[in-house]
Amino acid sequence: MINTYKSPRHAPMHISIGTILIYLFVGLFASMCLYPFVLVISGSFTSKAYSTLHGFTLFPGISGLTLNAYKALFVNMTFIANGYKVTLFTTIVGTILSLAVNSMMGFVLSRKTLHFRRTINFYVLFTMLFSGGIVPWYIICIRYLGWMVDTIWALIFPMLAGPWYIFLFRNYFFSVPDALYESAKIDGAGDFLIYMRIYLRLSAPVLATVTLFAALGFWNDWWLGLMLIRRDSLYPLQMLLRTIISNLQFLQTMESSPQVQLMMASIPSDSVRMALVIITTGPIMLLYPFVQRYFVKGIMVGAVKG
Repeated sequence: MINTYKSPRHAPMHISIGTILIYLFVGLFASMCLYPFVLVISGSFTSKAYSTLHGFTLFPGISGLTLNAYKALFVNMTFIANGYKVTLFTTIVGTILSLAVNSMMGFVLSRKTLHFRRTINFYVLFTMLFSGGIVPWYIICIRYLGWMVDTIWALIFPMLAGPWYIFLFRNYFFSVPDALYESAKIDGAGDFLIYMRIYLRLSAPVLATVTLFAALGFWNDWWLGLMLIRRDSLYPLQMLLRTIISNLQFLQTMESSPQVQLMMASIPSDSVRMALVIITTGPIMLLYPFVQRYFVKGIMVGAVKG
């Protein structure tokens, strides 16, 4: 008798047409998302002469490659390096302080025994929906927070508390069983100890979510530097690069001058803008892979709980 049994590990692998179509769709969608970023990287290395004749392409060729855009941005390396230091400090310290402030506020609002909890919730929600405007904001910063104007803390303190972050923490803390809080209370733990030892240790998804958004906010901020900083040594990176772009735009308005025409011929202004995107977004993109697995979970739990 001939044995016709085949081991499962030698069985042919069948892939359905539906699975192939799904992989093709996901691959096509990923390519569409990746294409603009690759084009920006390629455009930042494209010479002005090549872009004028052929436009921006994915592969400009050896003759179209140049480092003039990056040379224009790094013409004064000291200022750029100082801008990076200021931005890194404000991003790291500001994110840590923002997590502390918003998580503590969210913990307090998640306690059902808190007096006037509905009133405080409404106040936080109202500030998320309505803003007093630029003039009241500036008056408050100058009059009541004048001590921090033209200091590094002016880039941090106005952005510490975020209503949306507070509600994310509050709604996530609602999902923590009350039995944990009550048992810790019976054991003699105070509210701050419960917050530190129990709630924060159980809130990795929402912590990662708020960390990502807060870090992006501090990293991309230039408004506080424009409004509250006067010293060049305290300019954040975004403010410095915005100044560089403004200077290039000013030079473009003076192209009637022969000297300016000669200078602008070697500086590809569009490529400088693309190099600006690479410089400003590259470092912060390194943060995303570390929080990606928590990101969606933190958003979903914070959105549906409570």
